[in-house]
Formats: sequence, C-alpha cells, structure tokens
Amino acid sequence: MATIKPFRAVRPKDNELAGRIAALPYDVYNRQEAKAEITREPLSFLRVDRAETNFSEEVDIYADCVYEKAKEILQDMMKCGTLVMEDVPFYYVYELTMNGRTQTGIVACADIDDYENGVIKKHENTRADKEIDRIRHVDTCNMQTGPIFLAYRSIQIVNEIVSKTKQTEALYDLTAEDGIRHRVWTITNQEEIITIQKAFESTQQIYIADGHHRCASAVKVGLKRRKEHPDYTGTEEFNSFLSVLFPHDQLMIMDYNRVVQDLNGLSVSAFMERLKEVFEIEPKGTTAYHPLHKGEVSMFLAGQWYGLSFLDTLYSSHPIDGLDVSKLQNYVLEPILNIKDPKTDQRIDFVGGIRGLSELEQRVRTDSAVAFAMYPTSIQELFAVSDADLLMPPKSTWFEPKLRSGLLLHSIL
Repeated sequence: MATIKPFRAVRPKDNELAGRIAALPYDVYNRQEAKAEITREPLSFLRVDRAETNFSEEVDIYADCVYEKAKEILQDMMKCGTLVMEDVPFYYVYELTMNGRTQTGIVACADIDDYENGVIKKHENTRADKEIDRIRHVDTCNMQTGPIFLAYRSIQIVNEIVSKTKQTEALYDLTAEDGIRHRVWTITNQEEIITIQKAFESTQQIYIADGHHRCASAVKVGLKRRKEHPDYTGTEEFNSFLSVLFPHDQLMIMDYNRVVQDLNGLSVSAFMERLKEVFEIEPKGTTAYHPLHKGEVSMFLAGQWYGLSFLDTLYSSHPIDGLDVSKLQNYVLEPILNIKDPKTDQRIDFVGGIRGLSELEQRVRTDSAVAFAMYPTSIQELFAVSDADLLMPPKSTWFEPKLRSGLLLHSIL
C-alpha cells in the first residue's frame, strides 16, 4: 500500500514568475554553467539549488555559508511574495511536452516509510557525498526544492481525473528555453483528492525513475528529524517527500551511451577480433547508426560505425544479466578494455542520449578511442530489476524531459 498525499505547495505567485523561476535540476549543471544560467535569468531557481553561484569560486560549494544563502534567498522570496504557500493541501497535475510528445503526472508527497519498507523501489545505488550535499540543503532550507521522478503502473481512475483536470484553466503554462512546454493544474475537488489517495493505497509498488540522490536525502532528513522529535506522530511534513508520479505507459527512456579513452593497448584490428567473441558485426559506414532493437549495440571506431548484435549464446533471462548495458560491461568493457568498475574508472565516460550520436563522434575524434550507443533500457526492464530488489549498472537509464525545480516546493516545517 502506497501513501501518496496532497500537500500545501510553496509556488511562484503567477505564471510570469513561474516562467522565470523554473529551472532544470541542480545536477544537470556544473558550477560555471549554473552561474551562466543565473546571469541569463537572475530569478532562476538555480540561485537556491546551486547557491554557491552567489559567491566567488574561492568559496567551497559545500561551505556552510552556501546552504545558509540558499535559505536566505528562499525566505526573501516568500517575504516579498514572489513565492506563496497554499492555505490547504492539494494534488497538482504536471504536464511536459517535448517534440510533440506529452507525459502527465501527479505532483504529491510520498511517505518516507514507503521508501524504507520497499514500497517505493530504487534501481540504482547512491553516493554518500552527493547525498550529504542535498541533506544539508533540505535540512537548512526546511524545504524540498527538487521533486523526485516516480513511476507507477497506470491506474484508470487517476487517468480519468487527470484528463478531466486538464480541461480546466492551467495554473501555469510556460515554454522553457529548450522548447519544452510545462503546464500545471490544481486538483481542488475534495472527492477527487480522496479518490486519488485511495487509488494509490491499492498500489503495491512505486518506482524511482530519476532522482535517487534527492530521494535518499529527503528520507534521511525525515529520519533525522524523527530522532530530534521523538514524540513525532507521522503526520509532520518531514515524514514525506515531494514527488511527481507518472503512469508507466507515458514515459520515455533514452539511451545512456559509453565512450572509452583507449583500447587497452590493443590495435583496432586486434580489438575487432576480440569483439567477434561477443557480437555478430556489421559495418554501417560513416553515417551515424543507432541500434534498432534490444540486443544490438552500435559502435563508432576509427571513423566508422558498426552494428553489433550480441551472440545468441549470451542470452540471459536474469533481470540484471539480461540488460544490454550489463552484457556490454561483462563481455566487453571489463574483459577486453579492462574497465572493472565503471563508477570509478576514469577511462570511461557516459553520454546521455539527449546529446545525440554526433556527440559520440565528436568524443572519439577528440578525447576517446571508441563509443558505444545503446538501445534504451525499457520501463519494463526497470520494473523487473526493482521488483527483484536488484540494482542496475550505473548509467542505465536517461529520462527525458526533465522536471523543473522551483514550480512546486514542499515545506517540511
């Protein structure tokens, strides 16, 4: 049973401000890119989520003053009325449209106990250093600023309420610099709110699609506050975390591709000979080639593209071993290229599919020896891994479009 609750959102007071404040997630940018974005749009929510941009580069991004600055900016935005807080809890509908394709989710608060007891399932590990940063950010600001991207198996009654809500006037309707349209509606009808809450109570599993670090950090802040308030009742706001929940049949997972700096001392011809132990290889020429189905990988090497199909003998029904990214790691990256731990090896890099195959070509022409383009992991594969309480290899999924931060916030006071 999943507990998915309405909440009193902190949000921009009008559509114009929403368009200026809304920002991509904090971890999409490096420090210089975040600063450039704030220079372009001074109201960008990155000035809160990446508060180090308010200081010179000599100031460490994890310094105490950075988190205090984020809190100060948030408080100022609320004091001057740029951000307002709802009087009563609502659900929200959040629609994203990218390249003519739309996906629509419910904005709500999920329960930290559901994360702890496995109702909300993860598919990748988190890094302690990245968790600590967001723990300090949420704890200092008393605010969850970045929503967690959750997926669930589609529920008909929820779909009907969402469709009905989208026939009404939107709270926000804006198109970001990248061309993605974001629309938000409020579900205020109490009967519909109760129906949605009960519908999710019948849901056995919900899945983290994107935002594992934000999720783990929000949960740890909640657990920390429980220790600080031993008489907690479970109804306090710190017991839940900000989420957007999407039905599985509306989601798009893009490829997450790999580039490797060298061939581990092998010549191109020797490397190709080793690959014949793993793949059926078909030359594709100089025109960029993307794999067409599961079990196929495309490779850019020495100015040429190749289609690589895993040999039938490598088939596996195991949720992890059967993934294309696992096969590439187990049969190519580790035994042939000597990349034993892709999380730490500096010779491998990962390129999100949103950057296109031209990015892979550019990398091979400048700083890498070979690139592998993957067929996207499916949402069904993600569910199978999570349901088995297993973890995917790093960088297995790339979700687009990205949720914007700053549109709907959750106070944990």
